[in-house]
Order: sequence, then C-alpha cells, then structure tokens
Amino acid sequence: MAVTAALALLMAAAVGTQLGMLAGEPPADLGVRDGRLKPPSETRNSVSSQARLLPQHPQHAYAQVDPFPMKPAGPQASWQALRTVLTRTPGVRIVADQGDYLRAEAQTPWMKFVDDLEFWLNREEAVIEVRSASRLGREDFGKNRQRVEALRAAYLAQPSPP
Repeated sequence: MAVTAALALLMAAAVGTQLGMLAGEPPADLGVRDGRLKPPSETRNSVSSQARLLPQHPQHAYAQVDPFPMKPAGPQASWQALRTVLTRTPGVRIVADQGDYLRAEAQTPWMKFVDDLEFWLNREEAVIEVRSASRLGREDFGKNRQRVEALRAAYLAQPSPP
C-alpha cells in the first residue's frame, strides 16, 4: 500500500512539473532603472555583470560575471548577434525586446524550471550587461553562470558584419 501511495505521489509530481508548476512567476521589478539591472539575489541563485557595483552585497563574489563585450561593428551588430544567439539556444525564448533592453526566459527540459535572463546594451561602457536568475529556490548549483558563459561563447563566435 505504501509503495502504491509513493508511486502515485511521484506520478503526480512528474505530471505537475510537465504542466509548468515549477515555472514560477517573473519578478515585477525586472528591467533597467537608473542604468542598472535588478541586483543579484541575496542567495546563490543568480549572476550579474553589475554585481561589481555592489561590493557589500552578500553574494557579490558568487554573482559576479563579466558583461559581454561590444562587437567591433558596434552596438547594433552586437545586439543583433545577441538576438541570434538567444533565438538559436534550445529552451530560451525572448519575451521582451525594447530598444536597448532584452528579457528572455530559459526553461529546463525536464523539471520546467524557468530562469529570467536580462540584457542591457550599455552604450556608455560599450558592453552588454547581463543578469540571469532563478525564479525559484535559493541555490542554482552554478546553472545561471554556466548558461551565461555558454551564451557568451556563442555570442563571441557570431560573425560581426564589416
């Protein structure tokens, strides 16, 4: 009897994950405000190229990633290269593309967790600022960093028009 109940619970959990019950909701405070993306979380479940601006942040060292460098062809070519990479990356979809700000969602294949990706074309610094954060949980086991670094590698591999 206990085995049957445990099996039923596992089946319900599997169906729930496939229906997106672990997707969470996007935070209401995403976007660029005063030249900054949302700060990284106070737990180990996000990374940001702007963590360097918050040296007192409890996860400063864990959260810090480098921004994406501007391509030699300039801001528009850089932005287009980023869009191309995001649209070609499995599990990633662009949900907002507003001038110099882009937001995407990355969904894991099996558990259907959704992470929020934000990019801001920082023309003053000639970089693309990036933030990647899990919606649920307190630990990402390095997944956001791995994703950002994989996106960076694909972005850097994109040819830049003359």
